Amino acid sequence: MKRSSGVLMHVSSLWGDYSEGSFGSEALEWIDFLCDCGFSVWQTLPFCLPDEYNSPYKSFSAFSVNPYFIDLPTLRRRGLITDAELEAARQETPYSCEFDRLNGERMKLLSKAAKRFGASKRIDEFMAEHPHVESFCRFMALRKANGDAPWQEWSIDIPDSDELCTWRFTQYTFFEQWEEIKAYANRRGISIIGDIPIYVALDSSDVWSDPSQFQLDRNNMPVSVAGVPPDYFCEDGQLWGNPLYDWDKMSGDGFRWWRERMRFMTELFDGVRIDHFRGLESYFTIPATEKTARNGKWVKGPGMKLIKALREECGDKLLIAEDLGDITPEVHELVRESGFPGMRVLQFAFMGDKSSPHLPHNYPQNCIAYTGTHDNNTLLGYVWEIDEATRRTLFAYCGYAGGDWDHAYDSLLRTMFASHAGLLILPVQDLLFYGSDTRFNTPGKSDGNWSYRLTREQLKNIDRAKLREWNRLYGRG
Repeated sequence: MKRSSGVLMHVSSLWGDYSEGSFGSEALEWIDFLCDCGFSVWQTLPFCLPDEYNSPYKSFSAFSVNPYFIDLPTLRRRGLITDAELEAARQETPYSCEFDRLNGERMKLLSKAAKRFGASKRIDEFMAEHPHVESFCRFMALRKANGDAPWQEWSIDIPDSDELCTWRFTQYTFFEQWEEIKAYANRRGISIIGDIPIYVALDSSDVWSDPSQFQLDRNNMPVSVAGVPPDYFCEDGQLWGNPLYDWDKMSGDGFRWWRERMRFMTELFDGVRIDHFRGLESYFTIPATEKTARNGKWVKGPGMKLIKALREECGDKLLIAEDLGDITPEVHELVRESGFPGMRVLQFAFMGDKSSPHLPHNYPQNCIAYTGTHDNNTLLGYVWEIDEATRRTLFAYCGYAGGDWDHAYDSLLRTMFASHAGLLILPVQDLLFYGSDTRFNTPGKSDGNWSYRLTREQLKNIDRAKLREWNRLYGRG
């Protein structure tokens, strides 16, 4: 892996005027910023349609894309929405995503644009090339026709034509706009890494259109569901509730569904992080009747059989194994055999002894190092909230002997830049030295997540020359 660095920021966090980030000129400005700082990677979160809690890690389809990322000024320039409609969509605050407003208004506006766009051979050709996307559009239109009931309860099997047209238009338009952004990034030497949740939702087009790929009963309900066992952080474990894959069935057809999923992802991205990678070695299965994860058990997963199929499908694209949490020797061996780089997180470094894989002096070259992930506190928030003894150890480790935290922060970042890790990724909040009030997600908390946004003025406060020099000095530029 070539020595390099990048920034973690979801598209929704981009600045702009219309309730969340989009594929407009702001995305091009962001790419220019990355180049100016000497970065060469932009990492995002999943692009799929988010759930009712605005999480992109649960969706109505693994093959969907988020229509809220469509840039409205671009639609206005094409005559698909009016000046008045664009002005009516203007946000009330630039500091956080306006999810309630988006959920109440945006699809109605995009439906108007879809009607003005009309029937299109281009959309038909796109859907013919992306049958899973077509299936998702039909699923969403049928779900609306059935009063948003789960698909197992549907009685209407003919979708409203306007609703179907809207979903087809939004998915095609997303790809059309993103293609231009990604091409610009690649021309400027920026690679884009996406994220793939390991599981899908029960109420999704994935399960609806291909139920034989999942562990379901005769009523198309899960026999067992996904989660993780009790641990230090949660005495009942975590009951995620996702249907589990029928790995024997998937293996029997050469992992067709997974190949198609990775083909879709690598069309969008230059690399992909596979969330909960340990579930490919062994997955935790919980009887669907259980109320907690206490009575689950580990079952062997597809392992290298699946990984070989993914590698065949993805070629030389970067695939990252999210190997965090309680990792067994078997998972370590699978990561090693796969050749995929694993993840190292500074915020986990001082929870154990000096052999911790998250201590920078233990980083292998084939890994991705983070100050924190989307599920962690910001680095400054972490420094504030740890106990005094751990804080002193952290500062001493990073070579800082003073008492002023503002000066300590640069020492922490320089330690990460200097580490042996092939790729360093910094959340955008950590470039700004922001505290826990800008944390992107707190696992287990149902509200207040995913809404952080950056402003153009805040971006101007980042010392680009310093980052450019660090990238040059430590061979990451």
